[in-house]
Amino acid sequence: MKIFSRLYQQVMIWSLHRHAPVYLSLNSFVESIFWPIPVDVMLAPMTLAKPQRAWYYAGLATCFSVLGAAFGYLLGYALWDPVVAPFIASMGYEGKIEIAQAWFSEWGIWVIFIASFTPIPYKVFTVTAGMLSMAFLPFVLVSLVGRGLRFFMVAGLMKWGGPPMEAKLIRYIDILGWLCVAAAVIAYLLLRN
Repeated sequence: MKIFSRLYQQVMIWSLHRHAPVYLSLNSFVESIFWPIPVDVMLAPMTLAKPQRAWYYAGLATCFSVLGAAFGYLLGYALWDPVVAPFIASMGYEGKIEIAQAWFSEWGIWVIFIASFTPIPYKVFTVTAGMLSMAFLPFVLVSLVGRGLRFFMVAGLMKWGGPPMEAKLIRYIDILGWLCVAAAVIAYLLLRN
């Protein structure tokens, strides 16, 4: 089934929309708090569509992602018991929060860098950092470095890869998409306990 190639074509159309930078900014902000769709899904096609704006898009994604992280931190800090804890319980994420707490205990601030740079759910760590009253300024600085590295790397790869990168992406998008779905299902089954 070629679901992902059709989705990719649609995202490329959206990436040319005059409001695409606003959508990228909004997605970057809410993805750091609760949204499940990674920023890269918009950033990569937008950069391919307009490579001359690659650094601008990466900068937008970084700034709004860190602003969202700060908001997630404040939610965890100020509204853990009345708002965040019930929401996490309703989503069945208690186990993920316990894992995040254990990682914070073991690795401290480095866990923020790892979560901000890798596909690990960053949102879990932004809220947990607030709940644990982590020092705010180091949290923001490490988030800025990690998110910046990630988004500028994605934008750079798309800018420098250009049409050949897009051709390879289009050729393998359905295989990559189904592999990601399979990996997500396996990760869910392994982490749900």
